Amino acid sequence: MNKKTLLTVCALAAFALCAYQTKTLLDKPNDPIYKNIDPTVSPGSDFFLYANGTWLKQNPIPAAYSSWGIGNEVTEEIRDRLKKINEDALKANAPKGTGTQKIGDFYYTGLDSAGIEKAGISPLQEKLNLIDQAKSPQDILNAAAILTTIGARNIIGMRVSQDDKNSSKMMVQLGQTGLGLPNRDYYFKTDARTTRIRTDYNDKYLPTLLTLSGWDEQRALAGAKSSYNIEKFLADSSRKLEDLRDPYRNYNKMTVAGLNHLTPDIDWNILFKMLELKPVDSVIVGQPEYYRAINQALRTFTVDDWKAYLRLKLVGSYAAYLNDAFAEENFRFGGKVLRGQKEQLPRWKRVLDTENGIMGELLGQLFVKEYFPEKSKERYVAEVEAIRQAYREHIQKLDWMSPETKQKALDKLNAVHPKVGYPDQWKDFSALNISRDSYAGNVMNARHWLYLVNINKLGKPVNHQEWNMTPQTYNANYSPSNNEITLPAAQLLIPGIKDEDVDDAMAYGYVAASVIGHEITHGFDDEGRQFDAKGNLKGWWTPQDSVQFTKRAQMLVDQFNGYVVLDSLHVNGKAALGENIADLGGIVLGIDAFKKTQQYKEGKKINGFTPMQRFFLGYALSWLGHERDEALANQILTDVHAPGFLRVNGPFSDVPEFYEAFHIKKGDKMWIDPEKRVSIW
Repeated sequence: MNKKTLLTVCALAAFALCAYQTKTLLDKPNDPIYKNIDPTVSPGSDFFLYANGTWLKQNPIPAAYSSWGIGNEVTEEIRDRLKKINEDALKANAPKGTGTQKIGDFYYTGLDSAGIEKAGISPLQEKLNLIDQAKSPQDILNAAAILTTIGARNIIGMRVSQDDKNSSKMMVQLGQTGLGLPNRDYYFKTDARTTRIRTDYNDKYLPTLLTLSGWDEQRALAGAKSSYNIEKFLADSSRKLEDLRDPYRNYNKMTVAGLNHLTPDIDWNILFKMLELKPVDSVIVGQPEYYRAINQALRTFTVDDWKAYLRLKLVGSYAAYLNDAFAEENFRFGGKVLRGQKEQLPRWKRVLDTENGIMGELLGQLFVKEYFPEKSKERYVAEVEAIRQAYREHIQKLDWMSPETKQKALDKLNAVHPKVGYPDQWKDFSALNISRDSYAGNVMNARHWLYLVNINKLGKPVNHQEWNMTPQTYNANYSPSNNEITLPAAQLLIPGIKDEDVDDAMAYGYVAASVIGHEITHGFDDEGRQFDAKGNLKGWWTPQDSVQFTKRAQMLVDQFNGYVVLDSLHVNGKAALGENIADLGGIVLGIDAFKKTQQYKEGKKINGFTPMQRFFLGYALSWLGHERDEALANQILTDVHAPGFLRVNGPFSDVPEFYEAFHIKKGDKMWIDPEKRVSIW
């Protein structure tokens, strides 16, 4: 570490330690921690309900949502701000090609319900004709490739991203895809809930989409059956959720000649041209058995079967942007049946969400200028360094890791690059064409533009300045290939309270532990630990240390496998392992970083709670929310994250400071005997 870097780190650490001096002690009515407490619940019985119970009682899930929580509250605040940005753009009459023109015109077409109704399915007609004209398996593959270029999910799961074993190189990657239900388990599970969803999908949703697309009832029923049979055939060769988390098993590098040998009926040289790629010499195939299944499916199913399948993939991918009949059926199945929503969001919110996903950085530039001050960015940059220092100390004190592995872990930790708040370099949207002609047409243009942005990375140096999410996104992530964390501005906000009024105890629980510590720990979870400091998939652990890690990780798998969420549904401890390791790691790192702050050292209570109690309550605030049963069931089958209430109660039961802060005793529901508590990092 050079002198300049050392001085910067020291300054950031000093900022983190003195930040509490600038905070205002919160009055009870304005303190989100105090007002959410449910005093009728014992902390040792269900801490999540204790911390958030009053809010949950006062905030039922709105009809248009499958869940409701703090993320929704932040998102609603952001939507209101983005709405103003869009309305201003509508009035601006900005010159063609400017960001303001693109924002205004996209919003205009999205709100033009009369124009959308009049257009019907016409924005898709050219691509529908392409599918209808197919006469051979090669024609089907060509049509599938073209649909891929406009974001219509089908049998080809292709993207350009970093080579896991050579993170400086961008490679063509092929992965499993092609299903209409959320994942493979929906095709084979026989419980009543999943069976009901599958029956609706097969007997109602698919035929309705085909009928709306112009087919008569008899043809639509037959086409739906053919399409479903193709999907089920592919699902049988698709990997389960937990199996997709093994980076070595999902890394299969081969030449194009090798890929052609894997799938002898598919000429990938032709297909890559249809996918608008530059010449390709080698690829990484995530799940080879899936592509062998495609090859077999091309022999098994007729061209007419495939036409129905591709037609459904196209109209299903664009249904939300077509007339009301399409949009309502898309919502009926995707919103009501799958996630339990009672009604659709208002059109303006749906349009904003679509726009945000397509050209969010254009909006983000305007958003952060007005709503995320530099002072807030500085605060959380400082918290990153506080967490990093706590992690260094944890690694050095580990009694199960050898000095050799410790040094490499420290090297990787020191190399973690944080992206905080918003990009220093914004995306160039000059080539994106947006007009007032058609909403679905704008979505198609934008999806194709995004596709070209991705594939044009092939053969170019990795752009480490690029963000993979927008500043106004309520989310955060860790990239193994870049060894970096991304912390968007929205994820750092607490709704209804200015950042300057958030005390350090709340901030260290809500952000430092739940977000920063969580994301950094992903670099050392069961998957992330297999990548080195430069982001390469490469072994750097001694065999003995790997065994010790795996033993501790298995304890966490077993702990979460024991939690029943709904009906007979348990958490999938293996699939959720990385997130659970990151949660536990974030909490213990956040605690030690917080212990160095002025607020912790002073020990003064705020609204009746000690600093350490406020830390745990601040963490619980970050998972504030509840879900409909349908959404919970969907999450258990498709998501590597445990439900929010278990992301509080689960890891807290492993943390000694939690027991001390809230006087948890043996016999309390959250008690775990000390020898059974998980300790990894």
